[in-house]
Amino acid sequence: MKKAYKFLLNKLPRPLLIRLSYVFKVFAPVIYKGNNVECPVCNRKFRKFLSYGSEVAHRDNVLCPYDLTLERHRLMWLYLKRESNFFSAPKLKVLHIAPEQCFHKKFKNQQNLDYLTGDLLSPIADMHFDLHEIPLEDNRFDVVFCNHVMEHVDDALKCMKELYRVMAPGAWGILQVPQDISRSETYEDWNITSPEEREKHFWQKDHVRLFGMDYPDWLRKAGFEVEIAFEKNPISIEEIERFRLSKQEILYIVRKK
Repeated sequence: MKKAYKFLLNKLPRPLLIRLSYVFKVFAPVIYKGNNVECPVCNRKFRKFLSYGSEVAHRDNVLCPYDLTLERHRLMWLYLKRESNFFSAPKLKVLHIAPEQCFHKKFKNQQNLDYLTGDLLSPIADMHFDLHEIPLEDNRFDVVFCNHVMEHVDDALKCMKELYRVMAPGAWGILQVPQDISRSETYEDWNITSPEEREKHFWQKDHVRLFGMDYPDWLRKAGFEVEIAFEKNPISIEEIERFRLSKQEILYIVRKK
């Protein structure tokens, strides 16, 4: 069963995985019934979470069986709930690139949001476009989310600048990426083209770079001001364990003056 799960996870295309997940979430919570871990997004408790990731970056006990959140989703949710006005500010214009399933329906039904989603292929996105050239006007959005996308695109800096362009002055956003905190500089090598070698070097077969601790510098080059979430009010060790968060993940918040 575990081998079949890992095979499907790593071999099936993302749009098909999204569709299959709606079936999977019906029976998975019953199998994993318990009280050892908790997802703050769906507020459900389980015996354990599912494993997730490529062969190189595989992690145990990280994927919520109900709403399919990972460590990064739960971390982002805690920021939105505890340190932002995302749920209370009147009529925020939001652009969500590559919308995550765990957030999509919640945000779409949120009365204070004017919510637009975009992606190259995702079946749940409102618009389909290339992030290098966003077909939307300047200075439009109050909040932008674009998570785990910049490691896939040819020109990450250009995509960041495009997101900066469509954000209104005073807007903020979250642009998460896989980040190797042991690297001082981002690793790119355009001679690495095979899926197998990309997984070995960049943690996933469709990644073209692995961001290091210089990732905030990339964001600043695009024009953003950058801050780190939870610096004043850190998440407790107990919650890190309970919510199965990554102790190594840094959540950067970007702002446009």
